[in-house]
Amino acid sequence: MVLSIVVPCYNEESNIDVFYEEICRISPELPDDTSVELIFVNDGSKDNTLLKIRELTNKDESVRYVSFTRNFGKESAMLAGFEAASGDYICVMDADLQDPPSMIPEMYALICTGEYDRIATRRVNRKGEPPVRSFFAHMFYRMINKLSDVRIVDGARDFSIMSRRMIDSIIDLKEKTRFTKGLLEWPGYRTKWLEFKNRERNKGRSKWSFFKLFSYSIEGIVSFSNKPLIISALLGVILCIISLVMVFVVALRRIIFGDPVEGWASLVCIILFVSGLQHLSIGIIGSYLARLFIEIKGRPLYIIDEEKTERK
Repeated sequence: MVLSIVVPCYNEESNIDVFYEEICRISPELPDDTSVELIFVNDGSKDNTLLKIRELTNKDESVRYVSFTRNFGKESAMLAGFEAASGDYICVMDADLQDPPSMIPEMYALICTGEYDRIATRRVNRKGEPPVRSFFAHMFYRMINKLSDVRIVDGARDFSIMSRRMIDSIIDLKEKTRFTKGLLEWPGYRTKWLEFKNRERNKGRSKWSFFKLFSYSIEGIVSFSNKPLIISALLGVILCIISLVMVFVVALRRIIFGDPVEGWASLVCIILFVSGLQHLSIGIIGSYLARLFIEIKGRPLYIIDEEKTERK
């Protein structure tokens, strides 16, 4: 049996060696008939990440890599790793040790029972994160679970081990704008969740800014639900009904009392409110159209600059 460990990397020069040592430390805890294949995906790093990976491939034949021409994003890096993996089971995790390698033996033992197609992990807390970021993260999970057809567990990590048939199904999903957390839930394979407490990065800083996380959350909602479009249309209908009622009220007041309608300040507020809703609706529609535009162009999700993926 072969366990492939896919590791997307972007500017992880300071973590590569420590991560590799951790994998070497836990490998003896796996069954004797299991070999480990370590696949690094260099996502256009600007530091010496690729150099560190090359050094590992020169001293350990079980280490392989794929390197992109530029930064295409973690979603593309994970897909490239899945496509390069040859194992019977595939694990995906980060190199910064926020995903504890010590959990791999337990996860592997569970998936080898054949009872599950995926052993996934979730954080039970967000200790060390800014409170504002944690608040919006919780709100995102609540929102996407109400709006979408797939359920995403609060605190879910990409860190998981999957069967070969599940990985093949994920690879077959060819959409260009990928939200992997949703894609892993969409096929409906049997999943067992393991919990762990949040861990700080070993070294370096997170590459996910608040704006990137916000954009990622929008992609997730748009990818797995058309309800925002329905809500936008519903708001339009409600506002039209309200406006017709107000026209009738104003006309009736004019006929009965004969006084001009006052309240220009409230009128300005109403105009601004309605204009805001119009822009919101246009933005929602634009998000869906943008996805169609990207899909129609048919550009590849990534371009490989160099790779070493052949097993000896």
